[in-house]
Amino acid sequence: MNTEPMSAPRPEPTAPGPTVLNGTYPEPLWMQARDSLVNRISVGEIKPGSRLPPERELCGTLGISRVTLRKALTALVDEGVLRAAQGRGWYVAAAERKEWPNTLESFSETAHRMGLLATSQVLRRESGPASFDEAEALQIAPGATLFRLERVRMLDGVPIAVDLALLPADIAVGFDEVDFTVRSLYDTITRAGFELAQADTTIEARPADAALAGHLAIAAGTPVLDMRQIVRDRTLRPLLSSSIRYAGDRYRLRTSFMRKPGP
Repeated sequence: MNTEPMSAPRPEPTAPGPTVLNGTYPEPLWMQARDSLVNRISVGEIKPGSRLPPERELCGTLGISRVTLRKALTALVDEGVLRAAQGRGWYVAAAERKEWPNTLESFSETAHRMGLLATSQVLRRESGPASFDEAEALQIAPGATLFRLERVRMLDGVPIAVDLALLPADIAVGFDEVDFTVRSLYDTITRAGFELAQADTTIEARPADAALAGHLAIAAGTPVLDMRQIVRDRTLRPLLSSSIRYAGDRYRLRTSFMRKPGP
């Protein structure tokens, strides 16, 4: 199965310098505003995945009304250049995405190979008893201690997914001291002496709740890809259970199927 993120997004660009639009020019002001924004995006002044400056600031920079600006922004959404996040502003659409191979890689490993910087915001790290469902998934006793790690995963500072990982306590010894804002969980497990060999995966589309939408800078109700995995070692012992919810416009899956030979 191939997974692929958007390429090299960066957050919150510096506000561009003043731009004077010509009210006597044959093109309407909203079209001039549209062209000005497209130019800034094309030269890299505003990066893919980043948020535009606030509307009030853009109006002042371009010397146009909010009505005119909204017309330009709406046109760019229709053209696929921008996307609107309700209550959060306007974002530059993701650049062309690159392919990931059909291998079990960590988020950090894949990002590094693609020339992107993987970082995380740790939302939760704690130990606690396993529920019946969690215990069944990890083949441990109900109530056994689990290590829970929940993070917002980012590429070049742009949120891509929210990842909740569960590990049996004997695997996660010392993990409370690890800086998971920059450290790969897969790498940490490997350094602890465990081999990650295969993953059983299910993927579903679900609407984002308010909390998830806030972490991913999307509107509540926006479809996300919910990928649930049980990662095992070569003896098929479950080492890790995870639920990774990806922003749908920043993540794509690709797989290949082979037909079995006939009798």
